[in-house]
Amino acid sequence: MRLVTGTRPTEPGPQVLVVSAGVGAGHDAAAAELALRLRLAGAAVQVRDLLTALPRPLRRVVGDAYGPCVNRAPAAFDLLVRGLERDGLLRRAAGATASAARPAVQAWLRGTAPDLVVSTHPLGSQTLGDLRAAGDLGVPVLTYLTDPAVHRTWLHPAVDAHLTVTAATARHGEARYGVPMTVAGPLVPARFARPVPAATVRRLRAELGLGGRDPVALVVAGSLALGDVARTAVDLLAVGATPVVLCGRDGGRRARLAGVPGAVALGWRDDVPELMAVADLLVHNAGGMSCTEALVTGLPMVTHRPIPGHGRANAAVLAAAGLAPWTVDRAGLAAAVAAQVARPRVRPAHPDPAALVLGRLGRPAPAVAA
Repeated sequence: MRLVTGTRPTEPGPQVLVVSAGVGAGHDAAAAELALRLRLAGAAVQVRDLLTALPRPLRRVVGDAYGPCVNRAPAAFDLLVRGLERDGLLRRAAGATASAARPAVQAWLRGTAPDLVVSTHPLGSQTLGDLRAAGDLGVPVLTYLTDPAVHRTWLHPAVDAHLTVTAATARHGEARYGVPMTVAGPLVPARFARPVPAATVRRLRAELGLGGRDPVALVVAGSLALGDVARTAVDLLAVGATPVVLCGRDGGRRARLAGVPGAVALGWRDDVPELMAVADLLVHNAGGMSCTEALVTGLPMVTHRPIPGHGRANAAVLAAAGLAPWTVDRAGLAAAVAAQVARPRVRPAHPDPAALVLGRLGRPAPAVAA
């Protein structure tokens, strides 16, 4: 992976506004990493949370309802995601929500006077795209898609460029929607691209009680612990793999999983690169930031029992591209685990989104290091 290095130039740097939304952790993580790289290259960057631009009732619906809806009403969530693909009541409601954020976003723009704006969340892309279309925003707007699958809410005709993590996402967006996509590469911290010392791996295995020879599956479900990860852990145990489950910030989920014999239940961790070095494969159900991190580390992936809506859409794109087989039962899981564990672990090279953003500003690409 190419990482921004170097010192600030002597001339004034460009002003960049990055708009995210605190729904889960992936959108914010991508925004923070982009901001870091741009600052290292000499840009002045502000990061804003679109949720703070919404009136309080809408803020609660958009920010707080996501996790409970997925976990308690998955069928309703699936209908919501499908409905947002079509013109109708749900699309109009989403448009009204984007419009409700416009006054605050316009205040940000006046205060920042950016040379370029980047959105890492679909709602931010809609708000900024509307402002661009109305002539109220005269600088380029880029959307950075954090999902493997493109959804209609990510797209806006007035956005200047839609950036993707992988070529698989770009192909999906272009084939389904006819919208040009630019492969920009992953936005994860630099330490995911670095090899983990063998001594660190041995120490962490001992701390987690991983003394056997069974393959270790790092099970992720995002910061909100979405989906039935307990069932996934039991499935993995049944096919001869040891599940190490990241339960995010859900203490109740961690306590319940701790009662599953053979499973290792963990809370929020800051040593995910090291955990990925310990693991033989990643098992996920949503296709979020953890998948991007696994791509950078070269950790093989399997999608098992994906959550509805965007989780299943992401699973389909990853499977079609050969990046992660999609399994729905134990027989399929057993075959996928065996195949993925046998794959050689390779850290592929990726483009650097920060260099692309700076190129849009007419700035020279920053110095990079592998």
